Amino acid sequence: MSGKQKKMLLRILISAALLIIAVLLPVEGPWRFAVFLPAYFTIGWDVLWRAVVNICHGQVFDENFLMALATVGAFCTGFFGSGEYPEAVFVMLFYQVGELFQSYAVGKSRKSIASLMDIRPDYANIEKDGVLEQVDPEEVSAGDAIVIKPGERIPLDGIVLEGASALDTAALTGESLPREVAAGDSVTSGCVNMSGLLRVEVTRPFEESTVSKILDLVENSSSKKARAENFITRFARYYTPIVVCAALALAVLPPLILGGGWGDWIQRALIFLVVSCPCALVISVPLSFFGGIGGASKQGILVKGGNYLEALAQAEMMVFDKTGTLTQGVFRVAGAYPRGCGEEELLEMAALAESYSDHPISRSLKEAWGREPEPGRVTETEELSGRGVRAVVDGRTVWAGNSRLMEELGVACDTCGQAGTAVHVAIDGAYKGHLVIADQVKEDAAQAIRELKEAGVQRTVMLTGDRKEVGESVAKELGLDEAYTQLLPAGKVEKVEELLKQKSPKGKLAFVGDGINDAPVLSRADIGIAMGGLGSDAAIEAADIVLMDDKPSKIAEAMRISRRTLGIVRQNIVFALAVKGLVLVLSALGLSNMWEAVFADVGVAVLAILNAMRALNVKK
Repeated sequence: MSGKQKKMLLRILISAALLIIAVLLPVEGPWRFAVFLPAYFTIGWDVLWRAVVNICHGQVFDENFLMALATVGAFCTGFFGSGEYPEAVFVMLFYQVGELFQSYAVGKSRKSIASLMDIRPDYANIEKDGVLEQVDPEEVSAGDAIVIKPGERIPLDGIVLEGASALDTAALTGESLPREVAAGDSVTSGCVNMSGLLRVEVTRPFEESTVSKILDLVENSSSKKARAENFITRFARYYTPIVVCAALALAVLPPLILGGGWGDWIQRALIFLVVSCPCALVISVPLSFFGGIGGASKQGILVKGGNYLEALAQAEMMVFDKTGTLTQGVFRVAGAYPRGCGEEELLEMAALAESYSDHPISRSLKEAWGREPEPGRVTETEELSGRGVRAVVDGRTVWAGNSRLMEELGVACDTCGQAGTAVHVAIDGAYKGHLVIADQVKEDAAQAIRELKEAGVQRTVMLTGDRKEVGESVAKELGLDEAYTQLLPAGKVEKVEELLKQKSPKGKLAFVGDGINDAPVLSRADIGIAMGGLGSDAAIEAADIVLMDDKPSKIAEAMRISRRTLGIVRQNIVFALAVKGLVLVLSALGLSNMWEAVFADVGVAVLAILNAMRALNVKK
């Protein structure tokens, strides 16, 4: 509990004690007014002050004005009868209890999002003359070398120069498993160095770093309101002056028309005012969305605003990029098909022939072989543009490449029956088989598609620039409804435009991409969801929702959170309006008293806040 909340709690306790004393004192007549005033002003002076200040600024019709008018009016009923002094104090007391409860609930919701704020680094260690000096991360430039000790938070994005360690990425991804890094690996600001000492070269200044972009995203998430939030804001703007005019008419017209009975009708009008305060809606609806965003952040799902959380609940079409989204974006040897030699020899000859190339396919072959070539084994190498390589290995001429290269050599090669890139190998003019290099499907990709269909997504579509046979193979493996292949970035935008025309008027289309080359499509879709990849710049900037751990299965989790949040919002709106509507009618007919009015206002607000807080409780 904050210092401000503790002060409010103390005021509530003092006012409650003064109220009890005032009720117990055997004072009658005009002095009763004076006895209850200390309790009233102790708890209500700030509400009265805010009401006066807001009126001076032209903001008349708000909850402060309603509470001030109703409670001051209850005191003034002493001029017409016995005076509702204890009721007036209790209404203000209960209202402030509700405000304290709201403050605590908002604070708890903020804490889940603010836990992300813990990723903000306090300092960076720069080595000067052999001594480590702590400086502000904003003072460090790209190209500088920093030192991160075990237990310290990585202050800036960079590449490891020296050392090896495990990084705790939970603050960014929600995942508890550490990530191993060594020299040459990239590290992301916001992670915690768990074990070894790391020396890192900074690649970006602080204002362009991952942690800075995420902090900016989180701080501004509440500025983008959902349609339900905007409705409540507009509703309160028109609703409050209408009920004030209705209360005034209720106090004045019946006595003038029917004659006499001013005290009874003024009392009804005051009860009407207390009931009409819209704080249950004004507080609980934004709090529900704030809780939903906070709950999602616990899962490593960053939502840029309540409007995107609301839209996700209506997603009926989910469109995916392939590489880096449904697949790992890393090429590996997926199959070996030797002819006249063993698998190990086929892989060894291909890896040695490709040993001097830096092409992704060459790297995957060398990684699969897993050894360093001995000096002198490879004596000649030649890169054959668009076809492959030629090398002399152990005195034998080795060709490794595509079917075009084999055709040029006049060597008959096998037809590759597996999806992926085939690397055919010929030694001294004799065909020795082929290896298949393929992008690996993510472990949870099939689960993600299955869960999305269970959640009610009607169509799952994949867009990729890859070859037809590769794209269709991945789509079939994962159970996608449709796959469009060999698309350039502009072609993906055109295809999304087509798909947008095919969805229902209320349905939404979400596009999921890796955020690097999919920015135009992410922006064009109703909802752009990016694989954050521990901090892709384009992902954070172009997308509406960022999955910080690159797991497509988190999309279904995000949909569950959004639908649960919207359900809580609807429950609060229906409950608050139903109770208030009933008690408003009863108060106008003179069938309810100030205590029922208190429940219809503050009681409903407290129950709505309790319900809204459920949005924050998301199981990991």
